[in-house]
Amino acid sequence: MNKIGTAYKTIGEVVKILNLKNKSGKLIPTHTIRFWEKEFKQIKPRILNGNRRYYDKDNIDLLKKIKFLLKDQGMTINGVKKLLKSGQSNELDEILNKSINANNFKKKVSNISKIIKDLKNIK
Repeated sequence: MNKIGTAYKTIGEVVKILNLKNKSGKLIPTHTIRFWEKEFKQIKPRILNGNRRYYDKDNIDLLKKIKFLLKDQGMTINGVKKLLKSGQSNELDEILNKSINANNFKKKVSNISKIIKDLKNIK
């Protein structure tokens, strides 16, 4: 059963949404997001029963920005903190959206080429 896009997501679901992977390609455990919560005070999940964290769309969008800047752009934590505080959020949103669209395009092209290779092998 899929959750509606506006529903709160668990920390495990957020790891999948962000596609956080280690060098071997496996999903990163949730401790990375908990660490980011400590470093970036802007991340404020709802903490309910038994310290379970639930993230809304705004928190997930912020985590996407942080992941993009840290992992894709290679910035430091202090650099990301300064950028988020500087108010350049609109420019950052535009860059992030273009990057996500490019990644989606690359994935689609890769899938198409795989399908074509599979079709050639069938003949």
